[in-house]
Amino acid sequence: MTRVTQGPARLGRCARSSCGGLARTPGDRRRLPAAGGITCGRGPNRPTPSAPPVCHDGTERPIPRPQDTTAQNTCDRGKNKRHRLNNLLLVNRALRLLFLRETHPGRVHDKRIADTTPYPLPVGSQLRQDLGFQACTLDGVDIRQPTKKPRGHELTRTQKARNRKISRRRVRIEHVNSSVQRCRMRKETIRMWKAGIRDMVMEIGCALHNFRVRLTLSWAPMV
Repeated sequence: MTRVTQGPARLGRCARSSCGGLARTPGDRRRLPAAGGITCGRGPNRPTPSAPPVCHDGTERPIPRPQDTTAQNTCDRGKNKRHRLNNLLLVNRALRLLFLRETHPGRVHDKRIADTTPYPLPVGSQLRQDLGFQACTLDGVDIRQPTKKPRGHELTRTQKARNRKISRRRVRIEHVNSSVQRCRMRKETIRMWKAGIRDMVMEIGCALHNFRVRLTLSWAPMV
């Protein structure tokens, strides 16, 4: 499968999944290239006091019901009686996609995918995420996520105000996900079984989003 490059941001190549007749590629250790100003600029081991924020989130895409019984179980997300594939997206402050994680079956949770994703972010970076990535941490990276409501208790006004502030900033990656899904082949069920076609469609949707952001001035950066 070819690697997708769009402007200064390079997408990590989708590895083939074990779902839907594709074979997974073990040992995925792709590096994040310099893009959008997330590189340190002060050397690999020196902290950056004001690194631009980045954000990650999972995205799903529906597939036809696999013929293999094992694939049926691993791709069944349990939502709307449909089978899906999962990918993880990483965007920078300018809302350009920097990294596209390998394809996983729909039953694999986003947090499990993130735990095995080697994000080579510089020390001092700020990573924003939702509560679906609870307890997901990276060495030397400032994790920003809403405070989870404790069982049997209520959040304080300060905690609620902080959650709203984080959510208003993190929601920008949802806009990126929506932009990727503007490609109807990406949004709807892909009824093509040839190996690599589904991942290629996902890569094309991500590349078109980066192309759209670079040429359209209406995309406000993530603050």
